[in-house]
Amino acid sequence: MANQDIYANLTQLGGKTELPNSPEEAVLEKVPNPQAGTDYAVRFTAPEFTSLCPLTAQPDFAHIVIDYVPGDWLVESKSLKLYLGSFRNHGAFHEDCSVSIGKRLVELLAPKWLRVGAYWYPRGGIPIDVFYQTGPELPGVWIPDQGVPTYRGRG
Repeated sequence: MANQDIYANLTQLGGKTELPNSPEEAVLEKVPNPQAGTDYAVRFTAPEFTSLCPLTAQPDFAHIVIDYVPGDWLVESKSLKLYLGSFRNHGAFHEDCSVSIGKRLVELLAPKWLRVGAYWYPRGGIPIDVFYQTGPELPGVWIPDQGVPTYRGRG
């Protein structure tokens, strides 16, 4: 059994937690990587990500895929879910939301590698896909395709 003391600093897991009002207020938490000596990929998928247009306050929707190769830390998944949910009432352009997610995770985790693919649904007839990556993929680590097809409409 794992040493439970290493999880004592977690404040959101295991109880009711309110959705933060904004990404700035959201608390992202990390836990020690029990396989820190091994390079492997971790994937989180948020197929129903939402934010608001900063000018019209109309909702924007995206399918976001986060891949990373952890170093010493893993992101605690409930805190990530709450962080991503905090964008629901946040006004920002697609590019800002997408890159901010990547930068915030890099700041928290210092991963060996990270990639965010944000596949935004069309607004004004144009889908916008935004990609953020910290560097080249690590040799010897299998990073699967993100599996999100290019938007096709009715074609």
